[in-house]
Amino acid sequence: MKIVPSEKIQPAWWRETSVYQIYPASFKDANGDGFGDLQGILSKLDYLKELNVESIWLSPIYPSPLKDMGYDVSNYKEIDARYGSLEDTIVLAKELHKRGMKLVMDLVLNHTSDQHDWFKESRSSKTNPKRDWYIWRPAKYNKDGKRLPPNNWRSYFDTSAWEWDEATEEYYLHLWAPEQPDINWESPELRKAVYDIVRFWLERGVDGFRLDVINMISKNQEFPDAPITDDRYDYQMGYKYYANGPRIHEYLKELGEILHEYNAFSVGEMPHVEDTEEVLRVVGADRRELTMIFQFDLVSLDLVPGKHKYVEGTWKLSDLKKSVKKWQSVYLKGGGWNASFIENHDQPRTVSRYLSDSPAYRAQSSKLMALFIVFQGGTPFVYQGQELALANIPRDWPVSEYVDIETQNFWKLFMSGNPTPEEIQKTMDIVNMRARDNGRTPMHWDGSPNGGFCPKDVKPWMRVTEDYTEWNASSQVGNPNSVYSFWSASLGYRKSMKDAVVYGSFELLSEEDPSIVAFVRESKSTELLVILNFTENSVHYECPLQIGGFNVLLNNYEDLEIKENVVHLNPYQGILLKKSFTA
Repeated sequence: MKIVPSEKIQPAWWRETSVYQIYPASFKDANGDGFGDLQGILSKLDYLKELNVESIWLSPIYPSPLKDMGYDVSNYKEIDARYGSLEDTIVLAKELHKRGMKLVMDLVLNHTSDQHDWFKESRSSKTNPKRDWYIWRPAKYNKDGKRLPPNNWRSYFDTSAWEWDEATEEYYLHLWAPEQPDINWESPELRKAVYDIVRFWLERGVDGFRLDVINMISKNQEFPDAPITDDRYDYQMGYKYYANGPRIHEYLKELGEILHEYNAFSVGEMPHVEDTEEVLRVVGADRRELTMIFQFDLVSLDLVPGKHKYVEGTWKLSDLKKSVKKWQSVYLKGGGWNASFIENHDQPRTVSRYLSDSPAYRAQSSKLMALFIVFQGGTPFVYQGQELALANIPRDWPVSEYVDIETQNFWKLFMSGNPTPEEIQKTMDIVNMRARDNGRTPMHWDGSPNGGFCPKDVKPWMRVTEDYTEWNASSQVGNPNSVYSFWSASLGYRKSMKDAVVYGSFELLSEEDPSIVAFVRESKSTELLVILNFTENSVHYECPLQIGGFNVLLNNYEDLEIKENVVHLNPYQGILLKKSFTA
């Protein structure tokens, strides 16, 4: 069934843009300290321009103790010296604007670092004016007099979500690490301070924000115990009480009015939200909350619902297609907008996770994913290295090479249960496949030692994957057959055919086919047909459309065989076809 966009969907720059996410610590080290920086990013702007991306999103670069790699902010109005200076950021915005590009900053507004001045004041005494800027609660006690947290919520890093403060004898809430206390949006003064931060950056040339776990800012103020969904743990996930909580729309409307004033981009990270009506209340064109959100269906296909991410699971192509159809329909019909992504700093590499990183099919897999991400309805997001077909960490790396707090905390908890050697082997296989570390290894710029990320005699902050000698930017830029060039061409076609790709209708074909994802994007003058073989098998696909009038725009193989309406597809082959006609 053809899905026709709502009349509410009117032209806007943030609909037409494409976004490239930079994880600054791992992008490019310009000063030789083994840590990526802003000067390194500035040195690669032409590389990004040639890729045909139009907006750059930076993961946090504010001062931070780096307990969670910058998502623990200690000062929202400065830049961490590791990355550079505030002036460097302003220069970056200006240089992007010269190239017709935009700058998107990452804002973490659910929690701060425990080293932020706000929290230092808040924890100094129960009578401090900023005490209610964070979430403090008294202890509970069992029948034996043992002190317990206020409820049984588990943090995302596998500890209690509550930390005891000896000085003031209360617990504070931290949905992430203990060093990341949650701020209290119930406080009007706190909200004023947050909105001041938003204006601070917009006034300095920033064009918008990615908003970290923004749907968790409103909590159920009764803080009830979470249901027990995993009896292996003392603490349970309580997101039903803080994901899209009771005042979320009030807060997002206040924030959205500021963003609307500046015609700013906003994409909210919103895990645990499956209610489509609730999503439209956030991104509906007439709502003035956020312009788009990240929902997590496509990055959760292989996860077991309600279980830890390191529990073994499998995925089916039918689930991927159901998700695509569901969200394309919700956003286009409902007047919302989609964020099309499948990789970011919290996810493993797609070629390793869902396709194939074998030498035979790695390039084809990444090119196929370019067609899948770029030509759906919505704003496409490319994560650094995705355009080079970067793959996961090699399986033979020991767990000590994984530096992420989530990975290390999980491994400590897992090993405390005295697992058998077989259990260790199996769990390490899953960690290797899904750890956030996979997307955080340094970029491969060339075939020199350390992949050109930093000088060869400098130790990078995180180990560089050894396949940089083959899979790197230098070998791909300028090569018309490379993965990079294919991503660039895909993004270029999106710009030149925005009537169909950005604002056109969407129709998913062959929904029951176990191997193929196929869909049509159509405008008054253009019809585009995308056909993707998601398997390592050759497939004969009988297309329900008459293919005769279509021309091939992109093909991730040199050959393509079409007889009447039957398309012969090689393993992981993807094609983009176009038909033009008079309105």
